[in-house]
Amino acid sequence: MHRIAIGKLATAVATALAVTAVPAATAAAAPSASSTAVAGDSFYAYDGSEPLSSYAPGAVLKTRTLQYHVVGIPTPVKAVQLLFRTVDAQGRPSAGVTSIVRSPNGDNGKAVSYQSFYDSLNPADSPSRAIAGDVSLGGLIANGESLLLVPLLLAGYNVIIPDSEGQSADFAAGPEYGTNTLDSIRAASQSPETGLNSGTRIGLAGYSGGAIATHWAAVLAPTYAPDVDKRLVGYAEGGLLVDPAHNLKYVGGSAIWAGVAPMAVLGAARSYDIDFTPYLSDYGRQVFKKLEYGSIINALGQYPGLTWKQMVKPEYANPNSVPPFVEAVNKLNLGSAATPNAPGLIVQGNGGVFEGTFSNLPGIGRGDGVMVAGDVRALARQYCDKGNTSIKYQQYELLSHVGAAVPWAPSALGWLNDRFAGKTPPSDCGRIPAGNSLAPEVPTTRS
Repeated sequence: MHRIAIGKLATAVATALAVTAVPAATAAAAPSASSTAVAGDSFYAYDGSEPLSSYAPGAVLKTRTLQYHVVGIPTPVKAVQLLFRTVDAQGRPSAGVTSIVRSPNGDNGKAVSYQSFYDSLNPADSPSRAIAGDVSLGGLIANGESLLLVPLLLAGYNVIIPDSEGQSADFAAGPEYGTNTLDSIRAASQSPETGLNSGTRIGLAGYSGGAIATHWAAVLAPTYAPDVDKRLVGYAEGGLLVDPAHNLKYVGGSAIWAGVAPMAVLGAARSYDIDFTPYLSDYGRQVFKKLEYGSIINALGQYPGLTWKQMVKPEYANPNSVPPFVEAVNKLNLGSAATPNAPGLIVQGNGGVFEGTFSNLPGIGRGDGVMVAGDVRALARQYCDKGNTSIKYQQYELLSHVGAAVPWAPSALGWLNDRFAGKTPPSDCGRIPAGNSLAPEVPTTRS
């Protein structure tokens, strides 16, 4: 039985490898979400007779089983998809979606919640839609990540893949990423179709945008989902966003990553119902309009040299002179959030010059091209100081954001294997170099 299942999984892997070799020109010509069969899929809408607020967080609202697709091509692997009750960034009831893939040689005792780095402001780019067979340019990231799931499945882990940004694609809204992830785990544990249950042990894993979801889930678990927290064996992440206000300044003027800044502002505005229009310059409005439903693919390298000052009116040249901005970034600053109970593996690159980010501002320093290394070090040290000494921190001085993902993946799997095996978590507390201040931003008067 297991040999047959592994053979099927190998077929899926071969399919994934084949489609990832498709030329970029073909990818760019792929049909948009609106032109495919699953566009407007009724599965994503809650249409029950009872108010959504009447359900507990994590309650399963709909269930379906389908073939796992890679760039629209069905594979022999099956995925269970769930619509479940969760909350948005403002604590309002909402419906989330998650996908669960059973390991061919696992059991119901262990699962890894893998948070995708699909990084998009377009709901059509979510992992669940890619898995269901939808094809979009931004969704190619979630398709490519299929290769990262294979080692987990072959190692015996059932894999949970939440649409961590929610159904409105609130890019970079960390707290919402966290609640979506935690309620996804709850839903997967309650659904008979998944084979998982309330005793299934859980590991968290994610890189970059997936690290946002992974880390906020670990942070929120003790208070928002203590039932999940007691089952967490740990979280393994890399390329973490800690203090968005620092990242805005760090990537400003860079060659490749500058376009991510307006994406993050748009995501914060959407999640917290903020209207940034009064503060934007004519050019800023053009950029925001163009990226309103864009993905990371639409931003990378397409706005070289872009700065905050170019996007706003002259009197708002200092970001802290925009009150809604200060309010939003302070809500998203992990330095002001709680300390997770679970042990963590945190990997961070520091070779951002290789991705065109040469910034080295006082109080911010260098990073991997988009994430600030000093912020990540400061957060890890903060956890050590507050009593969670099960923190493993690894910084790669010569690797950029993309480069550090390569060693992160196998190290994350090895680290999670040890946690599920019950081994004592390693600790780098006392050896982590000093980082930046993670104090909240202070509003200032406009220029």
